[in-house]
Amino acid sequence: MRIIAGTARSRTIEAPKGRDTRPTLDRVRENLFNILQMRIFDAVCLDLFAGSGALAFEALSRGASHAVLCDHDRNAHLVEKKNAQSLGFDERCEIFLSDWHDAVQRLSGRAFDLIFLDPPYMMHDLRDVTEACEKLLAEDGRVIIEFENDQLPQISERLNILDRRRYGIVGIAICGRTVSEEENEHA
Repeated sequence: MRIIAGTARSRTIEAPKGRDTRPTLDRVRENLFNILQMRIFDAVCLDLFAGSGALAFEALSRGASHAVLCDHDRNAHLVEKKNAQSLGFDERCEIFLSDWHDAVQRLSGRAFDLIFLDPPYMMHDLRDVTEACEKLLAEDGRVIIEFENDQLPQISERLNILDRRRYGIVGIAICGRTVSEEENEHA
């Protein structure tokens, strides 16, 4: 696996061994970050099911200011730390070994411009996860969800799918906050 663009362009990163993680394919990451390019510079990112950390490291390489990576798998955690150090990003990221629920509680009160969710494909109901993430989302932030193409997960009613793409068996949904009618009237 490699970083597609930015300061760490073409640098390789490791992925955790085994079948517990599923790194985002290079072409999917490239297309996703082309869509997000205007939101990345100076962004604060959260990679909640980080695995190798590829999404967070791609964002940092392209100009994000800070990233928090979280995974409950010890092997993934060690790979994330190693990748951050080898890329020189260890000063710009925090890496947690915890499940998503504990991580969200720990991050309460912080705001993220981009929140990446690449949960195991068997997680089809992401309402709890996305409701928790919505509370961490900066005003105009985005939640990016990777899922098995034909299995769009259930998400919080307070998030709208703004863009949805398909890349073979992989689906990507880019979500933003739902604007209430009252907020719309005051805009």
